[in-house]
Amino acid sequence: MKIFKRIYECAVAVIIMIAALSFNATAQVNTEQVMTIGRNAMYFEDYVLSIQYFNQVISMKPYLAEPYFFRAVAKLNLGDYKGAEEDCSLAIERNPFIIDAYQVRGVALQTQRKFKDAITDYETGLKQLPEHKYFLINKAVCEVEVKRYESAEKTYDKLIKLFPKFENAYLGRAQLYLAEKDTARALADVDKCISINKNEPNAFVLRSEIKLHYNDDTEGALADMDEAIKLEPHYAGYFINRAFMKYKLDDYFGAMADYDYALNLEPTNVTAYYNRGLLRMEVSENNKAIEDFSYVLKSDPQHLQARYNRATLYHKTGQYRKAIGDYDELLKTYPNFQSVLFARSECKRHIGDVAGGERDYNRSRELYEKNKSGGDPDMIAEKDVPDAEVEDAGDGTQFESEEAVKNRFNTLLTVENDNSMKPEYDSKTRGRIQNRNVKIDNEPMFALSYYVQGNDVKENSYYMKEVDDANSSHLLQFVLQLTNRMPRLYEDQIQKHFNSIEYYNGMLATSQPRAIDYLGRALDFMMLKNPESAIADLNRAIAMRRNFTLAYFVRANARYLQLELREASRATTDMRPTDKLKAEQEAKLRLRQDANAYTEVIADLDKVLEYSPKNVYALYNKGCVYMKNNNLTSAISCFTTAISEKTDFGEAYYNRGLAYLQLGNKEKGMSDLSKAGELGILPSYSVLRRMN
Repeated sequence: MKIFKRIYECAVAVIIMIAALSFNATAQVNTEQVMTIGRNAMYFEDYVLSIQYFNQVISMKPYLAEPYFFRAVAKLNLGDYKGAEEDCSLAIERNPFIIDAYQVRGVALQTQRKFKDAITDYETGLKQLPEHKYFLINKAVCEVEVKRYESAEKTYDKLIKLFPKFENAYLGRAQLYLAEKDTARALADVDKCISINKNEPNAFVLRSEIKLHYNDDTEGALADMDEAIKLEPHYAGYFINRAFMKYKLDDYFGAMADYDYALNLEPTNVTAYYNRGLLRMEVSENNKAIEDFSYVLKSDPQHLQARYNRATLYHKTGQYRKAIGDYDELLKTYPNFQSVLFARSECKRHIGDVAGGERDYNRSRELYEKNKSGGDPDMIAEKDVPDAEVEDAGDGTQFESEEAVKNRFNTLLTVENDNSMKPEYDSKTRGRIQNRNVKIDNEPMFALSYYVQGNDVKENSYYMKEVDDANSSHLLQFVLQLTNRMPRLYEDQIQKHFNSIEYYNGMLATSQPRAIDYLGRALDFMMLKNPESAIADLNRAIAMRRNFTLAYFVRANARYLQLELREASRATTDMRPTDKLKAEQEAKLRLRQDANAYTEVIADLDKVLEYSPKNVYALYNKGCVYMKNNNLTSAISCFTTAISEKTDFGEAYYNRGLAYLQLGNKEKGMSDLSKAGELGILPSYSVLRRMN
């Protein structure tokens, strides 16, 4: 909740300060140095980097409590609340007297809406530190959430008695009074907060809310929102709220200007687009309103209000086929939506579908008569369309249904980069990584390469015995590496591989061919993105040496690259068959080609596992292929087996987490992403933040 942003910021700032200053190191000099570097990185908000240092300490001294605590603080700041909770538990297991761990875990639990568990942690802390400001205020906030109003009031009273100048205590108690419908005392506490600190924007926001919704004083609410904007002019939400107030005062031009400015500040704000669309719809800027609702639906395809409004506008502007498309989507969810059936009947008649229009009209009429006679037509009005599929556990804790998790994750796949990093943190490994609103892709397959893209957070720790053996033989032109991050080649590197191919051509023409030579030339072809020639050479290598594990591994990559290149070609080729039959034939051919390709890739990886049964990279690659083919349960099985063999396999945790989310299993998905982030897979924090 925006009102308590400052409270959390203060609490987290204190936690970071404690983390940076407390705990006299008990380990030897090397771990003490690593801990110091980790704390320094955390001080400069390099949370991802700090986690890597704390990981090192944990690997050397797993019995120490401190590195788990520090890592929890870093995860809390990255938005990995589940990971922070788990690390605090590990720290408390090792040393139950780390009071600050209860505070960090309490904040993590509170953010996950596990209010009762958070209260327990705050009460544990208060037994040792009964006058701790942040334990008290966070406990009170949680008590309000679980409707323990009497207890919350006692906590606030104690807090205010101890800290009479703590403005956020009055702000919190005002929220309590609002929950109890006592607006007079709530307003008095907000006024007290402002008298203590006139630079607290949240106080003006809350007073604006009280005036708007409880006192019917829109002009007074607008004046307070103006003050909040003066204090915090870069928060888009304030402009969206002010636009609503201006709209209520019939200042349409001012409202539109505020929506426009909010979108300048936050170009991906769905609420601003939706509200601006409503306003444009009201002033008959129909095409612009359609653009706004289309953006909302691109970001959230399940936003049924936006779809209803866009359908109405398509209908109004004579775009009947598009209107029918939106009406179809609405009727999938609400098949007895009488007004939509009637509207679709009109659109169908306009495009000449008289029979379809008649069917919709008759169904609409039937529902109308049923409703008129007092029956239950199971209709739903626009105002009744739900915003989210959420279940309540009864104690304030909310859980999304599996379908809601799947829908929301699939929406995330299309979110574009908003470049919202702080300027001083231009490195991808610095600052608040979780704020990177990047496209969500699986971690790529592992391949053999002569080059590796650098990663200044996660060192490469990928070892395959067969790769080591090949390098030890000194029979290849260059040193072979295992990676899933291959950089683009420079011009001189590209020429080097053309020269290497010529070298192998000459050697194979004049000497007795060897399987390793065909493998070497195939790797050059792969560097140059020529999978067909690579496969031909790998076929020759395997014919000469049936148990050539590396050749099967590389051939699987080559076949997968063929598949990717074929898909890319389809996407960029303008395919316009002359008739429907030809289109169906081409679609069937593509399906057969893809099915054969997937089968061949899996077969090669199975051969790798036949000759190298514990090859985790072959298992991981199989999982990637299954994910590509949308066989998520098989993918999860492969990643799980790989993780059982290599417990620090961050890429496998990440991909398994995405697979779980696609299946709607939020708990397992978030847990895997937390672990992946801990192991240095940076995109995890972006997904965690957005799924939270």
